[in-house]
Parts: sequence; C-alpha cells; structure tokens
Amino acid sequence: MTKQLTTIVEREGDGYVSLCPELDIASQGETEAEARENLREALELFFEIASAREIQERLLSNR
Repeated sequence: MTKQLTTIVEREGDGYVSLCPELDIASQGETEAEARENLREALELFFEIASAREIQERLLSNR
C-alpha cells in the first residue's frame, strides 16, 4: 500500500524544521533541502522499526 504523506517545512532561527503531521515525526536541517532529506530518513527509520499497529494508530489519530 502506498500512502502520500504531508511535509511541512518552516524556517526556525538559522535553520529549517520539517514535519510529517500524519505520523508526528519531525527533523531539522541547515537548509530547506537538508530538512526535507533528514525528514525522509527519519520516516524510513520509523517504518523500519515501528510495528504495523503503531503506524496505523498514528495515521488514525491524526485524521
């Protein structure tokens, strides 16, 4: 199953913060591109270690 997720990137101080609100996962970087890439990596790690139940609960709780 493929699900499209939202990415929000905002400037914060001297860098950028990126957020995936559906899963409540965030990251940061010095540039917008770096913040997006770091979020992508954080999401990949989450999907590798999270149980199917945790993924489903997070997706359902953020509807």
